[in-house]
Amino acid sequence: MQTVLLAGAAGYLGRYTAMEFKKRGYRVRAFVRNADKLRIPGPSREPPIDNLVDEVFVGDVTKPDSLDGLCDGIDVVFSSMGLTHPDPKLNFEAVDHLGNRRILDLALKAGVRKFVYVSIFRAEEMIDNEVVKVHEEFVEDLKASGMDYAIVRPNGYFSDMGQFLKIARKGIMFWLGDGHNKINPIHGADLAVVCVDAMEGTAKEIDVGGPDVFTFKALFELAFHAIGKNPRIFFIPLWVGDGMLSILRIFSPRLAGVASFAVEVNRMENDAPPYGTHHLEDYYRELVKSGR
Repeated sequence: MQTVLLAGAAGYLGRYTAMEFKKRGYRVRAFVRNADKLRIPGPSREPPIDNLVDEVFVGDVTKPDSLDGLCDGIDVVFSSMGLTHPDPKLNFEAVDHLGNRRILDLALKAGVRKFVYVSIFRAEEMIDNEVVKVHEEFVEDLKASGMDYAIVRPNGYFSDMGQFLKIARKGIMFWLGDGHNKINPIHGADLAVVCVDAMEGTAKEIDVGGPDVFTFKALFELAFHAIGKNPRIFFIPLWVGDGMLSILRIFSPRLAGVASFAVEVNRMENDAPPYGTHHLEDYYRELVKSGR
């Protein structure tokens, strides 16, 4: 039986990936900063997994002394670990790049066979963005390491789409761009299948999205309809966003990095090769029913 180290186990994708690895007969070592999070559902209705994983390793990738033994006895590593929002005590470079690099270094020393990492769809078109850059810096480290690897590149999670329900509840939405570019976000359970397939397969880079393609305008309308409100959506020219970013970079460079990612995404088409059976309309319906 192979043992997988799951970095980012308490996150949205990490939980579903733990379930998929267990379904296929792997032993799962969950790497987290806070083991208590595994015992409760996630904020996007992802399930608790405390009774599913075989062992829990508590540590912090920004504190190397807490990582001793992390990869000992591990056959393969899967990482979806990274900051999901700005943190006053951390930055993307420290976690997404250097943190994953520390795991990779330990994996190499321990003789781990393969490393699967989740990065960003169409990263090459946004490489000047801080969030994208640090992901791709680790991708380059991984490729240069000599270890067998796979890079999975989803274009958006259902959990990300939940934010649009919250905005719709306020009755009005503002969005940069004209809303005509496309996206097909993917559910965590479907993406988990892709990730474990990547671990077991030979493909080196996998672009992936969900089964349903939307324009952003249609996606926002779906959110309004899910809560029973008429859509009130106002689109703002991208040049306005560029101006706001210039100001934001002066006062909050860290927040500007996240905001600039949103601006860049709205400059391009984001529909990826479709996969899966979970539909966003059903996910919105579930969130509304649960009061989220």
